[in-house]
Amino acid sequence: MSYTAPSDPVNKKPVKVAQLCDLCHCRKAVLKRPKNLQKLCKECFFDVFETEIHNTIVDNKLFHRGEKIAVGASGGKDSTVLAHMMKFLNDKYDYGIQIYLLSIDEGIVGYRDDSLATVQRNQKQYGLPLEIFSFKDLYGWTMDEIVSVAGIRNSCTYCGVLRRQSLDRGAQKLGIQHVVTGHNADDMAETVLMNILRGDVARLEKSTSILTSSKGSPIKRSKPFKYCYQKEIVLYAHYRKLDYFSTECTYAPEAFRGTARELMKNLEVVRPSCIIDIIHSGENLFLKPAAGGRRQGRRRGPGTTSANTTSTTTSTGPVDGSRCERCNYLSRNRICKACMLLEDLDKNRAAVTIETDTSHDGAAKTLRSLERLAF
Repeated sequence: MSYTAPSDPVNKKPVKVAQLCDLCHCRKAVLKRPKNLQKLCKECFFDVFETEIHNTIVDNKLFHRGEKIAVGASGGKDSTVLAHMMKFLNDKYDYGIQIYLLSIDEGIVGYRDDSLATVQRNQKQYGLPLEIFSFKDLYGWTMDEIVSVAGIRNSCTYCGVLRRQSLDRGAQKLGIQHVVTGHNADDMAETVLMNILRGDVARLEKSTSILTSSKGSPIKRSKPFKYCYQKEIVLYAHYRKLDYFSTECTYAPEAFRGTARELMKNLEVVRPSCIIDIIHSGENLFLKPAAGGRRQGRRRGPGTTSANTTSTTTSTGPVDGSRCERCNYLSRNRICKACMLLEDLDKNRAAVTIETDTSHDGAAKTLRSLERLAF
């Protein structure tokens, strides 16, 4: 008996056996998974992708019944798929969790305001409560104001530190002790590469952890997309017809992460499994214990500014779980990283104000004119 391949319902043409899905062998494959080059139809891809995330959640025991979780929602593809997936899996497998959408408005005109509109549409689509906190309300600065003072090349340093703290502060105000973020396998592999390229080995252990927490803080973070390729997340959002915001951040092209991303993409062309391989390598990298039982970390060298240093732990200084003397936020130093960055901004604001003074008369105008004279 000869085998007759199913026909395409649209084109009404017979489908070749080589074009069939590798799992069901009855529908035409529409994609090839970047992770293992497996050819899948839409239905099988949905099932495989959702099952892998469910297994990641169950194997790592990320949630417990009755727990309230906050999904870090930015409106992008990762957070939109995450919000959809948490709602879908919670209904399908009965996790028994309460889901909230938590968004941070960094104050980037033309980018964040549009993406927050997407988040608000997602709130109505999924029927989940939404809370939005802004940099301006929490710190008195917007990212546009920060960039005007600190420059575009340092934008991701400020945004990353303040955004992480904002998520914790927002969750704390809502009485939530678990924040779920949409960091995927590509993001984690890029972080491993960045830490290696910068020699920041002290961060390697936590950079690949699927669940992180700090002593003295009830708030923990988890990453259900740890083993999900970014390409597959985009494909899932596309075939599920999810509503997400696809424009890149205005300041992202200047970030060092872009260099690590380009390097990793070049490696992926040669070896598709390199993303997962980098993550597994990061999971097996441990710091060598130093003398006295302390772990070696990155030390602040001469000429190093507060914007690119990492906290260190001394035998007599603050330890993990200590509090910042200014804002009472968790910090291994007397002053947390956010307060140090904000202090630098306040110092530089006066200098920028003087340089950009547009006074039209009086002594200020005369002084500006004399400063521009050259002999």
